[in-house]
Amino acid sequence: MTDTDDLKRQAALAALEHVESGMKLGIGTGSTAVHLVRGLGERVRAGLDIVGVPTSERTAKLAREEGIPLTTLDETPHLDLTIDGADELDRSLQLIKGGGGALLREKIVAAASDRMIVIADGSKLVDRLGAFPLPIEVNHFGLGATLLAIEAASRRLDQQVTLKRRVAADGAPFVTDGGHAIIDASFGLIREPEAMSLALAAIPGVVEHGLFIGLATAAVIARPDGVVWLGA
Repeated sequence: MTDTDDLKRQAALAALEHVESGMKLGIGTGSTAVHLVRGLGERVRAGLDIVGVPTSERTAKLAREEGIPLTTLDETPHLDLTIDGADELDRSLQLIKGGGGALLREKIVAAASDRMIVIADGSKLVDRLGAFPLPIEVNHFGLGATLLAIEAASRRLDQQVTLKRRVAADGAPFVTDGGHAIIDASFGLIREPEAMSLALAAIPGVVEHGLFIGLATAAVIARPDGVVWLGA
């Protein structure tokens, strides 16, 4: 039986076949992206000429260890391709991301790219988003008011929601690379992802949310019976 970690590795390596010398590449965050960075490092050491923009400090650290040349969006504001994982995706290439806490940088990098390839094992492909709690990155200031606004937006969309502030492994409140908190919002199945995306984005205390809509252009899904592509 093929284990999940090996499936993640297969997806990452399949996506790397679309990376060419000369590319400016957005490099994702998360357990699947770890395989991407390691595979990319092997290719760079073999002569692949790329420059990458990491989506988190964790990814940046691993990329440096692998010898991958890095830049920033200030220096390189337009990217050819981003490769990143997802916590959930549907067949319309709508995503939930942010389980690793890097959703703000991930979305900025994806939006600056001509294309985005999602890498995932088969368990991440769903008929409808929402079984995975939606990460919402929020400002610490006015946190209570922001939570009330998220609940009100959910009611307007006729969605039940349970909100939980994310904590780190040591039990302290989780803080993103940008210095913000994350609220994990459990909606159950999200009936109208686009409407939910717009409603959350309109709340002043919400810095960003983990619904990625209209950003992914393709996905490579690794399953025990083989690798399949969506949108390619």
